[in-house]
Amino acid sequence: KRPPPARSTWMPPDRSPACSEGAAVIRFTSHSAEETEQFAERFAKRLRPGDVIACFGGMGMGKTVFAHGLARGLGLSDEVSSPTFALVQEYTDGNIPLYHFDMYRVSDFDSLYSTGFFDYLEQEGILLIEWSEQIESALPPGAIRLSFARLDDNARELTIEGEEI
Repeated sequence: KRPPPARSTWMPPDRSPACSEGAAVIRFTSHSAEETEQFAERFAKRLRPGDVIACFGGMGMGKTVFAHGLARGLGLSDEVSSPTFALVQEYTDGNIPLYHFDMYRVSDFDSLYSTGFFDYLEQEGILLIEWSEQIESALPPGAIRLSFARLDDNARELTIEGEEI
């Protein structure tokens, strides 16, 4: 197992991005929750075990809606819900497990470590991390960045950046 990063690597949520320069970019404008789910379902076909998707965007932007579509696209039959109070939800009823994190309340290395995050990085599943702003400096190299921008009450622009998307 890979050890967790040293405590000195923890930095506040205003540091450099997880992806390197030259990453591929996908942009999608969604006009409804249904479109967001359908897009996530299609995007899931590009993923491989070990991929980490770091979500950025405020409350009510569609991150959990995206998780619903992603789980469906991965062939998971689990009921998807927001991990707000559990910190992590495990969806394993399918071929590739999905580990869905909510880092909203994570404020330092100790609270990140207590979520089991570093152990999940060693699993052969896909990690979907809401509120990645809170742990950006701890994201693994090559993490896929998924940003949500509000265009109006229903419309969102989703931007996905990654080396091999």
